Amino acid sequence: MTGTSRISVMGASGRMGRMLVQAVLENEHCELIGVSERPGHDWAGHDLGVCLGGKANGVPVVDDPLEIIANSDAVLDFTTPEATIIHAELTAQARAAHVIGTTGLSDDDLKKLSAAARHTPIIRAGNFSLGVNLLTVLTRKVAEALDADFDIEIVEMHHRHKVDAPSGTALMLGEAAAEGRGAQLEDLRDPAREGITGERTRGNIGFAALRGGDIVGEHEVIFAGLGERITLKHIATDRMLFARGAVKAALWGHHKKPGEYSMLDVLGL
Repeated sequence: MTGTSRISVMGASGRMGRMLVQAVLENEHCELIGVSERPGHDWAGHDLGVCLGGKANGVPVVDDPLEIIANSDAVLDFTTPEATIIHAELTAQARAAHVIGTTGLSDDDLKKLSAAARHTPIIRAGNFSLGVNLLTVLTRKVAEALDADFDIEIVEMHHRHKVDAPSGTALMLGEAAAEGRGAQLEDLRDPAREGITGERTRGNIGFAALRGGDIVGEHEVIFAGLGERITLKHIATDRMLFARGAVKAALWGHHKKPGEYSMLDVLGL
């Protein structure tokens, strides 16, 4: 196997992990050098090709990611907050680009990632698709153009197995809307409503999370004024678009200086 960037994938057995593996294997500029799984997992210690139901391909599945990260140019990580923080410490030591699609990160987690980014490039995004990142840019621009008389609501829908809400993409859109209004999302965020909530607070950004079926991802930003409404929407129908975007980010980040980057940086937006 040959390639210009040595890539490892964390959490390879999951739905997204398998797609990341596929995206790396199909890209001629990548070499998949190894994948990780949690200790005690059935795949640990075996060949990845065999674990995927095919022939051996020489790619090891390890339960300690240290060795493969140390030999990687970039690491793809769509796992859990706890695992991602551990991986960030290792990527910082290895100076490997760390591409993070993990959601549900706390403020404390983000501080730890910022510390790791002093030593290596970290590309973190709530969504790695071109369309969603264009939607983010449009959301910021529309929010800049409209005043607080236009209420902003962000609606997202995902499959029934998603465990966090709102989605990382919804929060990314909320951050873009808040930025367009010259504010921080934490100062304007209005979480899901229930019961007697009182009137809507002027200028706040509301969120609604829907779950059901096998929906890959739908995100809608609504600017609701008096007598008119503007709606921006993105619908994803194939999860592979996220995996290919993450690989694009890994190739982009391979030669970058240490720092925190987003998919907007990768796409030049």
